[in-house]
Amino acid sequence: MKKLVAIALVLAFLAGYGAVFSQAKVTLTIESWRNDDLSIWSDQIIPAFEKANPGIHVVFQPSAPAEFNGVLNTKLEGGTAGDLITARPFDASLQLYQKGYLADLSSLPGMGNFSPVAKSAWITDDGKHVFAVPMASVIHGFFYNKAAFDALKLSVPQTKAQFMAVLDAIKKDGRWVPLAMGTSDMWEAATMGFQNIGPNNWKGEDGRTALLKGKAKFTDAPYVKTWKELAAWAPYLPSGYQAVKYPDSQQLFTLGKAAIYPTGSWEISQFEKDASFKLGVFKPPVDKAGDPVYISDHTDIALGMNAKSAHPAEAKKFLQWMTSPEFAALYANALPGFFPLSNAKISLKDPLANEFLSWRGTSKSTIRNSYQILSRGEPNLENELWRVSAAVINGTLTPEKAATEIQAGLDKWYKPGK
Repeated sequence: MKKLVAIALVLAFLAGYGAVFSQAKVTLTIESWRNDDLSIWSDQIIPAFEKANPGIHVVFQPSAPAEFNGVLNTKLEGGTAGDLITARPFDASLQLYQKGYLADLSSLPGMGNFSPVAKSAWITDDGKHVFAVPMASVIHGFFYNKAAFDALKLSVPQTKAQFMAVLDAIKKDGRWVPLAMGTSDMWEAATMGFQNIGPNNWKGEDGRTALLKGKAKFTDAPYVKTWKELAAWAPYLPSGYQAVKYPDSQQLFTLGKAAIYPTGSWEISQFEKDASFKLGVFKPPVDKAGDPVYISDHTDIALGMNAKSAHPAEAKKFLQWMTSPEFAALYANALPGFFPLSNAKISLKDPLANEFLSWRGTSKSTIRNSYQILSRGEPNLENELWRVSAAVINGTLTPEKAATEIQAGLDKWYKPGK
């Protein structure tokens, strides 16, 4: 009996010791809107971090995308938000920093692994304070049906003249819709059209920053030219394209009924799952062979730290790990088409993702010109670009009138340098 009691006491002591030990492990919570990423974080990313940091447990806690901003703000105001906050690009996250909800991460080791363009979506206007670790960007371009191109003996277009010749050949043959895009939802006309092909006209970051400084206007030739090129797409779009929505365009392409789809790398996983034909991608065409190519390599997602986290040291350890090549490779391979923003050289398993990523080495990267600062006022520039770009393709607004309306709207509230 004494032996049994002694054993019981030892077991109780060990159980208590284990409880104390388990309580010593710090738990970090990540707030995110990417509820479709839950398994990727739980099964791949977090286990890799915890293996190297056994004293830290990480929980990925997503909200529905449409509800995220409201849910997060309520938690932040009530002091119940997680330690790490997934950050949308530009103003939504900047406002959280300005309210004191996101910590300054400018001095975090590893931040030097990111270029100014990579950090541009999570930095103060004066460029002095970075408040999130950049995670990924998406790259714009064109998907195409290799079977259709092979059947028509078409080469991938590099110049704008070649692009239009390819569209003509596809339309003449009649078996495929040349361009799978509609204007019903409007945003595609701006995001997949204007922001996709435009950087080659306004010279990427040079043109974008000139708008911010007031040294360029939307009425300038590069922007009018971009809308003229968009207007020329109309004859090659699906019949009744004015009523075609984004999911309709996706389905039209993956069912093999369209030859080319103007979009971006975010479509890779869905298209590879749904399409029965071989997929190819190509860059936005340039004016003439040999011209530099500018791609929209748009900053999309980052991770910041709750300024009131109870575990700032552990949270910073996780964020520092996110600046490493290990995280970059894990994230990029788990989500093909969402590319690391660090300077790390990584290897991707997905061929299409590798093709998109290779463009960084042969092109000049920029971001969508409506996202930084220029959409803070009313009328909202981003929404206005949706409206006028769709109207130009629909033929209800001329490129020149579109440019005039956009600049007039911006002039109502934006005063460069102030």
